[in-house]
Order: sequence, then C-alpha cells, then structure tokens
Amino acid sequence: MALKRVAIQGYSGSFHHIVAEAVEGGEVEIVACDTFRKVAQAVENREVDYGIMAIENSIAGSILPNYNLLQHCNLSISGEAYLQIRQNLMVNRGVALEDIREVESHQMALLQCGDYLEKHRWRLVESVDTALSAAELRRSGSRTTAVIASSLAARLFDLDIVAADIQTCKDNYTRFLRLDYCDRKSVEPTPHEGDNRASLCFQIPNKTGSLYEALGCFEGLRLNMTKLQSYPIPTEPWHYMFHTDIDFSDRELFMQAIDRLRNMGVEVHIYGVYRKGENL
Repeated sequence: MALKRVAIQGYSGSFHHIVAEAVEGGEVEIVACDTFRKVAQAVENREVDYGIMAIENSIAGSILPNYNLLQHCNLSISGEAYLQIRQNLMVNRGVALEDIREVESHQMALLQCGDYLEKHRWRLVESVDTALSAAELRRSGSRTTAVIASSLAARLFDLDIVAADIQTCKDNYTRFLRLDYCDRKSVEPTPHEGDNRASLCFQIPNKTGSLYEALGCFEGLRLNMTKLQSYPIPTEPWHYMFHTDIDFSDRELFMQAIDRLRNMGVEVHIYGVYRKGENL
C-alpha cells in the first residue's frame, strides 16, 4: 500500500514530521514546504492527501498568519494533536561533548535552549530549520559542530544525541492541525458522530457591544469556548475577525449557536468539526 503524502512546513525529521506520523499511525511520505502558505497550496491543489500545520504554542502563543490561511483557502480542519517540544543536542557518530565548538539550529530552538547553552562557550549559528541542520551536519561529517533538533532527526540522519531534553521549559507544547481539502463555496463542515470540537471564525459590525452580543449566542447551550483569538483583516484597517474553538457534547446545541449568530447577521465560517486531540 502506498504511503500517504503529507505536506508539512519544514523538512523530514522536523516536529511537523513527528506529528504527521503520529496522526497517520505509521510512516508517511513527507512533502516538505518552505512556508505554511505552500502547505495550504499543496492541499488545495490535491498534491497531497492532507497537510499538517502548527497553529499555536503554549509559550509563544498563536501563529496569526495561519489563521489567515484558514480563512481564505479551501481547507478544512479534520483533526488536531499536541506535541511536547523536546530539543536534543546531537553530533556525528563518535564526537564527544568536549569536541563541540559551535551549535547550529533554528533561532527559536536556540532560544528555547538558552539556559543550557549559556553553560558552554560555543558559537551559536542560526539556520532555517532544525531538521535541515541535522541533515547538513550528517552530510558535512563535521567533528566540531553540533545541532539542536528532534530525536526523529537524530534517527533519520544517524546522529548521536549527547544531551537530551535541553529545552529550558519542559512543559512547552505546540498544537498542530490536520488540514484536508474542502470546497468552501459548496461545502461547510458539520458535526458527525464522535466529534466534540469545532473551529470557526466570525466577523461582527464595528460598533459598541457587537462582540458582547455575538458571544451571548453561546449562552445557556453547554458549550465551552476554549479559545477566542482576534486577528486583523488586511483589507479593512482596524477591523478584526475572531477565531474561536468550541468544545461541545451535543451537536444540536452547537448548530443552534451557529444559527443564533447568523440570525444576528454575523458572518460565520466553520473551519472544521472534529474530535479533540491528545498529547502525543
């Protein structure tokens, strides 16, 4: 059986790759994309079976440009997963910790491991991707360079982990979305058996009390709004869309809330209805 083709931002061995395999329950064929927009385009053009896209981090917060992709692309959220970000210092086989002279990784990974790196007098080099740094270290055969990346990258590129879990914050999680193709003009995601979370956005008139009135549509329906995120509308300065994630146990009550919003004249786009994700 052919492996599922999955678009990710980044390269083989990245955290997106880890999530793709976990979601699929086995190996996948990774389609590496330079940007999140290219991930969305690969899904829209049906070049892949689905895409995996990070949407928020427990420390750094939301990735706002990705909400814009959800709004404007023919995408549907069909699932989610939460991955603990665990960073590891790795070298080519046989290289010892005392041989290291420089450490290379993505800027964010270097920042996440600041406390550990400050204990050493290594030169720090920023790169475009943690997994790409691991691949290039393997190709170069360097005996003085280390990289920071995932344990999957160490396995894929046959590197030794000389220090594991070196991230400063041990409870750092990133939330990832599974994205499927959906013709937004003709199809709107609706709840199915087992679904208990929905992601949607809405736009309200820019007038006093409009947000309060919109949120009142959820009152008394036993719905749990787990996230409310505003983000700007590029073509309308100082106007905003609101993204929300809603947990529900009764599909009918959820749809009742959507009807209430629309009856108020609120523009609503449902990005996806799916089962709540778990920590990987």
